Amino acid sequence: MGIMFDDLSNRASEHDSNSLRDRIWRIIFLSDTKAGHAFDVALLWLIGISVGVVMLESVESYRDKHLSLFNFLEWTFTVLFTIEYIVRIVVVRNKPAYIFSFFGVVDLLSIIPTYLTFFIAGSEYFLVVRILRLLRVFRVLKMARHIGEANLLLNSFRASIGKITVFLFVVVAVTMILGTMMYVVEGLIAGNEGFNSVPQSIYWGIVTISTVGYGDVTPITVVGKFISTLIILIGYGTIAVPTGIVIAEANMSMAEVRLDKRRCRECGHTGHDPKATFCKMCGNKL
Repeated sequence: MGIMFDDLSNRASEHDSNSLRDRIWRIIFLSDTKAGHAFDVALLWLIGISVGVVMLESVESYRDKHLSLFNFLEWTFTVLFTIEYIVRIVVVRNKPAYIFSFFGVVDLLSIIPTYLTFFIAGSEYFLVVRILRLLRVFRVLKMARHIGEANLLLNSFRASIGKITVFLFVVVAVTMILGTMMYVVEGLIAGNEGFNSVPQSIYWGIVTISTVGYGDVTPITVVGKFISTLIILIGYGTIAVPTGIVIAEANMSMAEVRLDKRRCRECGHTGHDPKATFCKMCGNKL
């Protein structure tokens, strides 16, 4: 009888323990409760403040005046995030899945640099990786429903890779040809020290065609200035091409998503909205 009572007590305590672990798991990993939402908001604030502290510490005037405060805050945040990371591992059901997931790796990397300061000077600045943890804002703000739109954009980029690669190859070829011409005109003939080699001239061509124009290398001859003007115009003419390619692919993808091939049995109309339940022409149920 006593053994049976002890066994029931153990089961009850185990059940309570599991229930407590489940409640903590729901608070930490989900945001469908007030406690979970509050935890996520507080965590985002801590992450943002900790990243700000790391950035301010890199400013010499602030670092000289408030070094001890920065060190205290840095270790405080690290200890808090370490405890959070350990608790996540304890309460999560599938531990390997979390540890080797994107957020699991980011959570670990966000605390390691502080401990590395004992061995590697300056490693604390790698704590800016904590900013990646702010991606949890998608869950807090209930933005997960927009993942479909993000996938649409990603698919558009993937579909555009071939066209953009060909485009970039043409741009690189044109830049190399004009850069070599500039080396001949400016470097060999005019003796311009800025164009003392073909790679240096190609560098100038890339900077110019991208419309950045650092101004560290400039042509001095009439022919060189004409080529420079030509490459600038080519740069302005091609800068919108990749954007146009991606937009065209996005429009095609959106058209495929919106295409609804259902036919109304009453009036035969097609082209309904994907989520429509009734025909927009006759009202018959689809």
